[in-house]
Formats: sequence, C-alpha cells, structure tokens
Amino acid sequence: MTDLSHIHRFVPGNRHEATPLLLLHGTGGDESDLLPLGQAIAPGASLLSPRGRILEHGMPRFFRRLAEGVFDEDDVRRRANDLAEFVNDARKRYDLPAPMALGYSNGANIAAAVLQLRPEALAGAILLRAMVPLRDAPPVDLAGKPVLIVSGQFDPIIQASNAQQLAVALAKAGADVQHRTLPIGHQLSQADVTVASEWLRGIEATKLTKVA
Repeated sequence: MTDLSHIHRFVPGNRHEATPLLLLHGTGGDESDLLPLGQAIAPGASLLSPRGRILEHGMPRFFRRLAEGVFDEDDVRRRANDLAEFVNDARKRYDLPAPMALGYSNGANIAAAVLQLRPEALAGAILLRAMVPLRDAPPVDLAGKPVLIVSGQFDPIIQASNAQQLAVALAKAGADVQHRTLPIGHQLSQADVTVASEWLRGIEATKLTKVA
C-alpha cells in the first residue's frame, strides 16, 4: 500500500482479541521482512508493516545515522513523529486498536523513540537488539505500557550497558519492562521467537483477566 505516508503491508488477523503488531524492520529490510516473525510470535494477530523511508546506501532504514551506533537525533525525533502519525492514520484505515511494536535493530530503536516521544501511538513494544535512541529524551508517562527488550550477549554492535540503560530509562518512565539477554549475537534466532511469544501470551492473558 502506498497511499498512506509509508509504503506498507497490512495482514488482517483472525483473532480479534489479539493486539495487532506494528512490524519495524532492521537496516536493509522492507515491509515484508518481519511478516514471518510476526506470524510466529503472534499467530492470528493483525500485522501492520511499514517500510523505513530513509535510504542508507540503498538500504531502507527508519532514521539517519552519522556512523554505526551514532544516531542523527534530530532525524530520530522527526521520523518517530512521522511514524506515530502513520500509525494513527493506519488505525483509522484498518479499524485497529493501538498496536504493539515489534522492532528489530533499527526498527527496535525507532519503536523505543516512539515510546519516548509519542507513547499514545503504541500499546507497548517488543524490542529486539535495541539501544538508546535519544540521549536526552523528554519526560514521558509510560505507566501500564508493557515492554520486552531482548539483547544478545555476544552482540558486536550493541554494548550490554547501552541496552540496560534503555531498559532503566523506560522503567523509570513507568513502563513494565522485562529485559532478557540471550547467548546469541545481533542476528535473530528461534530463541527470540520463543521468548517474545511467551511474553506476549502472558500480556494478553493479563489483559483478558482484567476485562473479565
């Protein structure tokens, strides 16, 4: 689809009680990249998957960076707001509640930035290989937002202290944060699917209990 601000794919789900997922790919991915991951983590959930609008050597990303691990934070802020507006427009188009972000690497970082800048756009987030997107994020109220951060113990790109700093910042803002570190590197693995799907099932079970 191209008539909203981001080229994207939307896959309607068959479990209407399931929270929809906003799929946010890593550098070089596209709107189809994380669909299998989303289906594995949340079978039957609706999937909304935009393509990043920045190109780095021809590879789509969600925001610019100055070097590996060094972000153009003005662009991060601009693109996070753009993405939040896309989510709002897509929710109206597809009649969706606020989605749970499922982001990998660059996609996880923009999801974290949206949480810190436009928290109303997301129900929560699953952040796979995330790092701090903004060194000076504004105060924000994330009370009630569930967040799962999954880091790689042998990740050559993201320092463990950086991922931990993100977890602490989101928790201080009130989010219900769980931070898991797996004995893997930067690439995704079946362990990510297992951890994320179990966590999400727990979140949905808690939601249903509150409704009941």
